[in-house]
Amino acid sequence: MKFTKMQGAGNDYIYVNCFEEEVKNPSEVSKYVSDRHFGIGGDGLILIKPSECADFEMAIYNADGSQGEMCGNGIRCVGKYVYDRGMTDKTSISVNTLDGVKYLDLMLEGGKVSKVKVDMGAPCLVAGQIPVTADTEQVIDAPIEVAGRTYQMTAVSMGNPHCVVFMEEDVRKLDLAAIGPLFENHPRFPRRINTEFVNVIDESTLRMRVWERGSGETLACGTGACATAVAAIVNKKTGHEVNVQLLGGELEISWAGGEASVYMTGPAATVFDGEIEFPQD
Repeated sequence: MKFTKMQGAGNDYIYVNCFEEEVKNPSEVSKYVSDRHFGIGGDGLILIKPSECADFEMAIYNADGSQGEMCGNGIRCVGKYVYDRGMTDKTSISVNTLDGVKYLDLMLEGGKVSKVKVDMGAPCLVAGQIPVTADTEQVIDAPIEVAGRTYQMTAVSMGNPHCVVFMEEDVRKLDLAAIGPLFENHPRFPRRINTEFVNVIDESTLRMRVWERGSGETLACGTGACATAVAAIVNKKTGHEVNVQLLGGELEISWAGGEASVYMTGPAATVFDGEIEFPQD
C-alpha cells in the first residue's frame, strides 16, 4: 500500500489516496499502520476518496480502528495533499466528512500549501446531541466527578464530542495517561469523549493538552482546539479570537458566537511518502 505520512501541529496520520489505492479493511489497516514499532507510526489512518457532494471526501480511522467523524488537523493535511499533488488547482475546496461538508481556504508558500483555514461549522452545545448525560440542556462549567475529584467541565461537539476542563494547575504536569482514560470512558459519555485540559494564559491565549478517544494523548487536536476556544468564549475567559497552544504547535481559532461557524487556521506538512507491505495470514 502506497501512503503519505503528514502532520498538522504534530497530529500525524497515514494518508492513502483512494483514487489510486483500495483499502479493504481500514479499521484493521489503521491499527497496523498506526503502531509506532511494527507499523509506520501515527494517530490513525485517513483515506482520501472521490465525493458526490464535494470536491473530495475523507474517512478517518483512529489508532484503535474506530472511525472518527471529523479531524481538524487531518482535514488541513487533506487540503495540502490534493493541491500539492495536482489533484486540484483550486485554493478554495470542499471536503465531505461524516460531520458534513467542510470548506477549506488553502494558503500557499512557494507554490505549495503551508497553512489552511477551515470553516468547521457551528459548534453544538446541546447535551443530548453531543452526547453527554445531564439534567440541563447545556453542560457549561458543570461539575463532574472523576476518581474522587470534582472537575468543572464544558461539553461541546465539533462533529465529535469534547469535554473541556479549565484548570489552575499547570496542564503540562498532569499525568494524562492516568486521568485521560477515566474521562474517555466515564459513564456520562455514552459514545466516549475527547477531553481537553486547559490553562488560560491571557484573554487571547490558551494552553491545552488533549486525550483523544481511540488514540490516547496526541500532540494536537483540531476539533479539540475549536471546542476549547468555544468553551473559553462561552465561559467569558477569552475574546472571540483565540490562539491555542498545543504540544505540537499552535492553532488560531475564531468564533463570533451563536450559530456562527468556528474558523480554524493552522499548518499542514508532509513528512514522507512510502510503501508498506502487510504480513500474510
